[in-house]
Amino acid sequence: MEHITTRIQGVDVPTIAVTTVVVGTGSAGYCAADRLAMAGHTDLLVIADKIRAGASRNAGSDKQTYYKLGLGGEAPDSVADLAATLFAGGAMDGDNALVEAALSSRAFLHLVDAGVGFPTDRYGQFIGYKTDHDPRERATSVGPYTSKQMTERLEARVRVAGIPIMEGCRVVDVLVDRRAPQPRVVGLLVMNKTSAPTEQGDETAARFLLIASSNVVYATGGPAGIYADSVYPHGQWGATGAALRAGAPGKNLTEWQFGLASLAPRWNVSGSYMQVVPRFFSTDAEGGDEREFLSEALPDYGIQSSLVFLKGYQWPFDARKAADGSSVIDLLVHRETAVRGRRVWLDYRTNPMGRDFDLRALRPEAREYLERTGVDAVAPDAPPVERLRRLNRAAYDFYLERGPRVDLATDPLEVAVCAQHNNGGLEVDHWWRSPLAGLFPVGEAAGAHGVYRPGGAALNSGQVGATRAAQWIAEKGAKRPPDADVFEAAATPAVEAATGLVAAADARFRSGRPDSTAEALSSAAALMSARAGLVRSGASIRVALDETRARLARLGETIAADASSRRSVDRLFLVRDILTTQYVYLTAMADYLDHGGRSRGSVLYTEPDGDLPCREDGTGGYADLGLDKRFRFVRDDGRLDGLAQIVRADPTDGPVPPVRCSWRPVRPIPHTDEPFEVVWRTYLDDRNIN
Repeated sequence: MEHITTRIQGVDVPTIAVTTVVVGTGSAGYCAADRLAMAGHTDLLVIADKIRAGASRNAGSDKQTYYKLGLGGEAPDSVADLAATLFAGGAMDGDNALVEAALSSRAFLHLVDAGVGFPTDRYGQFIGYKTDHDPRERATSVGPYTSKQMTERLEARVRVAGIPIMEGCRVVDVLVDRRAPQPRVVGLLVMNKTSAPTEQGDETAARFLLIASSNVVYATGGPAGIYADSVYPHGQWGATGAALRAGAPGKNLTEWQFGLASLAPRWNVSGSYMQVVPRFFSTDAEGGDEREFLSEALPDYGIQSSLVFLKGYQWPFDARKAADGSSVIDLLVHRETAVRGRRVWLDYRTNPMGRDFDLRALRPEAREYLERTGVDAVAPDAPPVERLRRLNRAAYDFYLERGPRVDLATDPLEVAVCAQHNNGGLEVDHWWRSPLAGLFPVGEAAGAHGVYRPGGAALNSGQVGATRAAQWIAEKGAKRPPDADVFEAAATPAVEAATGLVAAADARFRSGRPDSTAEALSSAAALMSARAGLVRSGASIRVALDETRARLARLGETIAADASSRRSVDRLFLVRDILTTQYVYLTAMADYLDHGGRSRGSVLYTEPDGDLPCREDGTGGYADLGLDKRFRFVRDDGRLDGLAQIVRADPTDGPVPPVRCSWRPVRPIPHTDEPFEVVWRTYLDDRNIN
């Protein structure tokens, strides 16, 4: 790694020349850095906005799940079976599924050797449990902080290896050499949030840092900032927009997961939080007019309690369960918040419907689980918090330890249906290479998943993708930074555009306009949640797309920012990144509908001639949810099964890039039947890195 300068418009901009840069300090980013160091690839730098921010270190649930190949018990499992499970989720490429299955044990045991405390029985077996979309018991956990512990242990390995880690770096642009026949990433323009002005007082030199790098491992997480109703931790925003602007194609961008989450603190209320059957109630904005609203559509005690319990197993919203499954709970919460404008709370102080907890009224799977785990020993008149303490004490303790502190024994917990994970992302091949050469998206930034995935598969995917990217870079990647002239040609227009945006925004601020960056961030996220969240329609997508396009087009002419405030300038670039991301994602949603897309995965699309979300079944158990009398729900008819949507924003000098959407068949699961000697021979030749 070398510290140099790049002269742009007469200004020497600080530059770091390094062969490989890893962007992100979550579990995927640290895994990539660790694997590269293990392979002897040490001309390496890890950067992040905040080292201890992000979903890996700050997100989780009652027992955050890691999904892997079965490594214990008597049930048989195989790489082929695990690949088939992952591929069955729809819209996933088969080679990605096979690689995630094949490297599952290797990635998992690497974490075990790093010190992550996955539990074993007395014989050393990694016994598992069943999670959502899981036909086996492949899941495991170290508790609420599984990914946090993964991140901490991998960071320790990276630091021991002597790999430099730099924080205070906000990605502004991905720099691309477009003069070659195939465009190639040559580095990054980042905002340096920690440097001081130079002695000459030059703000350009102080504000920006250039990183000249031939390999960019993009572990920036999902585009967390685009939704207001979000379970992503505060401080995580993502940097998907910069990669999209650079020409990296996206894949399956429409496929999100939504689920119930607490708002303060942000946390998934899955698993144990639902399995102990708390009471749901809603209030007006001021906290008055309390109503136990689930009973309006679910008046039968046994049905209501069973569906609440099942939310623990079936936590993400699932369009297939919107008629008579646990996702009815999500829709009723959505109705209260998004349609009625009320607030929703979980109550662990009082049993539902004002009656003692009746285990006998629950469905057999719920009753048997609570009996098997000893929850039946709790007195029927005891509140849900006692069942929670019995089932999973750590889940109760979490809200006592995390700010803002909530004691579930005395306080209600405010919840909403929130964006939780983007199953789509930047397109990658089976080595986690982007079609934009030199870029390696890993973790949630990579669009390796499809419509559905087993709970916890994202943690496996992040470790596998990081391992594959590191292996390819170490064996086949560039072995030195890009040439200075190539890098300068790519960096100059990016620096000029960034400094121009700051100067124009600061001029408006100096002329008396108030700083508008914070309001721009919040209004953009609110628009996305209102128009393109859990429940969408063609009309709502068009409204959001038109408004977002206009905001992006006018950004350089309307937004005001204080150039002397690093926080203000930071928000300025966040606004640009988030608006770019929203514009591309909304274009993908509109194209999805144009191609006959319907409700699937964790999203409901509506139109006037669709189906009711809930049906009358003659028992009084279900009723029309009344989300919006003008619309009925449209169920997926399978016409897009087996296809992946690819979305590419063409690089342009203007603020609104042209976006092209296309569809292709997913790559099938490779079926290889080569003799050992053949595989061995090719492995010795090139380690089968192709």
